[in-house]
Amino acid sequence: MTSYRTIVRDHVVLMKPGIVLLVLVTALNGMYMAQRGFPTFHLILPTMFGIGLSAAGSAVLNNFFDKDIDSLMRRTMVRAIPQGRIYPRSALIFGLVLIVTAIVIFLIYINTFSAILTFISAFIYVIPYTVLMKRRTHLVTHVGSITGALPPVIGYVAVKGIVDIQAFVLFAIMFVWQHPHFWAYALKYKEDYSRAGIPILPISKGIMKTKTLTLIYTIILLPFSVLPYFLAMAGYIYLITSAVLGIIYIVFAVKFYFSESKSDKILFVYSIIYITTVFILLVMDMIK
Repeated sequence: MTSYRTIVRDHVVLMKPGIVLLVLVTALNGMYMAQRGFPTFHLILPTMFGIGLSAAGSAVLNNFFDKDIDSLMRRTMVRAIPQGRIYPRSALIFGLVLIVTAIVIFLIYINTFSAILTFISAFIYVIPYTVLMKRRTHLVTHVGSITGALPPVIGYVAVKGIVDIQAFVLFAIMFVWQHPHFWAYALKYKEDYSRAGIPILPISKGIMKTKTLTLIYTIILLPFSVLPYFLAMAGYIYLITSAVLGIIYIVFAVKFYFSESKSDKILFVYSIIYITTVFILLVMDMIK
């Protein structure tokens, strides 16, 4: 008989806590930028709770719809649904309850606009991304990146109630960054995706095309990353450091492009270090 601890652990894993944590960090950054400092605890708590529940619910539904392909991939076949430790119907209900609860929290405690953006984010991730496109086209990465770029905007809107150029810049940085980040991940697990029949870019267009687009997007990321300085969102420290980080990212991408390697763990790890550092710097050197 499955223990209570195992059931709790399986449900926590189902919510993809690592992704939820990244979502919360970027959302809090959006709130901080909108407020030009930390908002009140009474605003932060329901916003973080709502965004966390929405991200967790979306992850659960992603697990529900991907249960068949998860059983084919080595890195996912041990998940609770493919292993039969959580019934698919239970996961479906669990995911929907989390998302609905999140939207209700935003409607009651925050504002309608943030509730709408939260719904859009969850909807895009579950329906267009997971259900309609993931098994059909490598272009799904562009759609999934919309969802990944919305958390800082939702945090921003929770404070200001509007989307302005500063919110758009936060969105743009996250949107562009996710492409080379995911492609580095996709190259690492190319065989797994191939086994499940998922037409990610390295499979549908090849390794060289993936390397080329990875390099292009890291180059595109650089001007977007320095925009906060020119919009008076951050100061010289941010400008210089984000530019240096972006150039290093490009150097890694160029090195990978000309290498014989079919994947690059360093590029993937650096992508995480890069986005984390950029957002921390944005807060530390913010112009109030």
